[in-house]
Amino acid sequence: MKKRMLVIAAAVAASVMMASPVMADDFKIGICNYVDDASLNQIVDNIQSRLEELGEEKGVTFDVSYDNCNADASVMEQIISDFQADNVDLMVGVATPVAMRMQSATEGTETPVVFSAVSDPVGSGLVDSLDAPGANTTGTSDYLDTSSIMKLIQAQNPDVKKIGLLYDVGQDSSTTAIQEAKDYLDKEGIEYVERTGTTTDEVQLAAEALIADGVDAVFTPTDNTIMTAELSIYEKFIDAGIPHYTGADSFALNGAFVGYGVDYANLGQKTADMIADILVDGAKPAETAVETFDNGTATVNTETCEGLGLDLETIKKDFEPLCTQVNEITTAENFDDIEK
Repeated sequence: MKKRMLVIAAAVAASVMMASPVMADDFKIGICNYVDDASLNQIVDNIQSRLEELGEEKGVTFDVSYDNCNADASVMEQIISDFQADNVDLMVGVATPVAMRMQSATEGTETPVVFSAVSDPVGSGLVDSLDAPGANTTGTSDYLDTSSIMKLIQAQNPDVKKIGLLYDVGQDSSTTAIQEAKDYLDKEGIEYVERTGTTTDEVQLAAEALIADGVDAVFTPTDNTIMTAELSIYEKFIDAGIPHYTGADSFALNGAFVGYGVDYANLGQKTADMIADILVDGAKPAETAVETFDNGTATVNTETCEGLGLDLETIKKDFEPLCTQVNEITTAENFDDIEK
């Protein structure tokens, strides 16, 4: 397994006349990403860039070891074992499965764990409560306000009769959101159909099944399996005239009609702030509240919108009362591809 190392340089304290130079502290951090997708990669990039800034500000060195397990449990286990062998000062788990394994691996030790992009920290057992985590683990949550996405669907199509729920049953990040969607749709008297997949091939079959089911729209929460498969299914939904509503802007980047949720760049920066607070300023994870965010941003893929035969200005007008802002994006594999 190839490990990528990134040393984030830190500034040495400014020299003062007649004073001896101050040696910088060196903190070792191990970051494991769950899977290679645009949202999670954006988090990692922003953790690293923010740590560089914080190192310069605080006069310390953050020595970061980064790897991606690509949803392979055995690889994840090896990465975490390597971090422990390297005696890292802190571990960062990006997405729920990694955070849960890190928590288990560090139980009974003093190694803090900071998670990022965990949708339900309490439900997954990572923390006792958002305000008082209670152990060696805290972090940032991308909790999804499912009812807000349902309202976007109804705003775009007030006559919606049947909604498809597309997700991976093995993803903890989907459990609560899917149940909340069912509860909302039951209350509204809207029919729903569930289709699931655990691999890209299975997700493609599930998407085709939803099309055959005759759904009017499809909803997917912050599900990493579906996110990984989005580039292989978005055109199927466009051709069928079915808008795909999702729980992150990275889905929209990869072709979904709408991504609604947190700003993952900001999520990564806030995660880095928590890391520095713990390592440099002595904050205790057990007493450091989990950071949550406003889910008010809708990102519309303009190319998909056109492909579905929808008018962008009308969509924005319908969505604006329900969002803090409406952003536009075009289809690409990674965010860097559209920023160049």
